[in-house]
Amino acid sequence: MVHAQFDSTAREAVAAQAVEAKTRKNVSWQQIADAAGLSVAFTTAAVLGQHPLPERSAKAVAELLGLDQDAVTLLQTIPTRGSIPGGIPTDPTIYRFYEMLQVYGTTLKALVHEQFGDGIISAINFKLDVKKVADPEGGERAVITLDGKYLPTKPF
Repeated sequence: MVHAQFDSTAREAVAAQAVEAKTRKNVSWQQIADAAGLSVAFTTAAVLGQHPLPERSAKAVAELLGLDQDAVTLLQTIPTRGSIPGGIPTDPTIYRFYEMLQVYGTTLKALVHEQFGDGIISAINFKLDVKKVADPEGGERAVITLDGKYLPTKPF
């Protein structure tokens, strides 16, 4: 993993190149994850600039997508995280997650604190899964699992 500072615009450019190559080559996020040897959620987040990839994974992703050595290096660099610029998101899919947190954020907080006590759910020691399931009433449903380690607040 590369620990040096980097230009975040260069990392954003690699993400854009990777998405363009993914589309041009008609490969799925799952195929990219399989090449990386990591979960589809982590790999997708990493390629989009939210996590560094291990060297072997960065090389495999770059090879699959036809990216250069500079991209391999940037894919391994610890990023500045946060993919949503300031303000309310305007992309409809991202906005719906924002809306869900606006409606259910205080409920989630209340239930977590009632069951675990004062603390947080880690976004570092974290797993994410997205599944498509049939809706018994017709159509499909998205089942999204957010699985984070509980970290209690420690008095000092």
